[in-house]
Amino acid sequence: MKVITADSHNINPNDISDAAVKVVHGLKRAGFEGYIVGGAVRDLMLGGHPKDFDVATNATPEQVRQLFRSARIIGRRFQIVHVRFGPEIIEVTTYRGHHDSDSDADASAKSKQSDKGLLLRDNVYGTLDEDAARRDLTVNAMYYDPDERTVFDHMLGAEDIHSRLVRIIGDPHQRYREDPVRMLRVVRFSAKLQFDIESETEYAIADCGALLSEIPAARLFDEFLKLFMSGYAQLTFALLREHKLLQYLFPEPAHYIEQSPQYLRLVQAAMASTDKRVREERPVTPAFLLAAILWPAVQARSKLLVAAGEPIAQAMNSAGQQVTAEVCLHVAIPKRFSMPMREMWEFQPKLERRLARRIKDHLSSRRFRAAYDLVLLRESTGEHLDDCGAFWTEQQALFPDIVGTAPAAEEPPRRRRTRRRRAP
Repeated sequence: MKVITADSHNINPNDISDAAVKVVHGLKRAGFEGYIVGGAVRDLMLGGHPKDFDVATNATPEQVRQLFRSARIIGRRFQIVHVRFGPEIIEVTTYRGHHDSDSDADASAKSKQSDKGLLLRDNVYGTLDEDAARRDLTVNAMYYDPDERTVFDHMLGAEDIHSRLVRIIGDPHQRYREDPVRMLRVVRFSAKLQFDIESETEYAIADCGALLSEIPAARLFDEFLKLFMSGYAQLTFALLREHKLLQYLFPEPAHYIEQSPQYLRLVQAAMASTDKRVREERPVTPAFLLAAILWPAVQARSKLLVAAGEPIAQAMNSAGQQVTAEVCLHVAIPKRFSMPMREMWEFQPKLERRLARRIKDHLSSRRFRAAYDLVLLRESTGEHLDDCGAFWTEQQALFPDIVGTAPAAEEPPRRRRTRRRRAP
């Protein structure tokens, strides 16, 4: 372990969350250890201003919950504690131990692996040294003591920060088998930090990529949000393609994206637009980005259905429904995003037809703006739509007061089931 003093790491105490310091102090007063850990320490050493702070301790989740009134335990696979201070939540984790070295029945009950080595549950607790070794990346395995203002660097993460490297801790093949999502984390941090991926960490991805198919679809959607909604979508997308991981998230769209330069430009433009909005602190929604990523598959399938004799509107509806259902087997898209995504697709042929009697209806729809933006993306990347974007730009200028004014459709009232009385 390397101890880095205040005159070497240059962490500014003013950039540290007061809530995180209070949690550390509360743990220490109760006789436990407590350190700020992970990405916050890394970003502070890089001169950044972290928004999220995590704390590591030797106190168990139950002990942490008893110390703080606003604490609650969450998670099953990895139990952690959320401690709330006003609007801020500090995530507190207990030091993790080496699950494969535990022999007693209690430890084995708290740690569970699949036949292929996938870590299904890991609530085996250990020491600070063991916790550092169990973390994913060297740059995320540094611990900061706000009282002493020192950084404890067990895995030489500071050296990798200096060398601008993302390196997995331990044997990459084994760590990826334990949790294949670590490959996505390596790619994400490489894009976010603009660090290179260390050679062994990188080479193992080619051997282990298929393991992502074993990850639950709901968890992969959570990873999708981290990959693409944090302001580094364009570079992350390039790295996922480079390491052939995109196909495990979106199999059919990935095929079309690789086969068609036009589709590739469309998705790249959507990523760039999302990154720009994040930088400008404007609202972003996964629905629009997903609509762009999946559009190649939806458009290709709808053309096949039209060729088979289906009307255009029905073909687009069927194609959207089919593609969404198949993608959700890999990445579970919640309905609050999949429904507006499908509405954007179904709007495309309507906007292309430009029926005079429906212009105001289309303009007033709450999905018009997003569907219009998708039309502009399609045209900007080489699709010929006979100046469809310019037409709808002009219509918005003519009727600016009605754009997006239609109220959202209300769900029909749920019928109450009447219980039949049982005869005595």
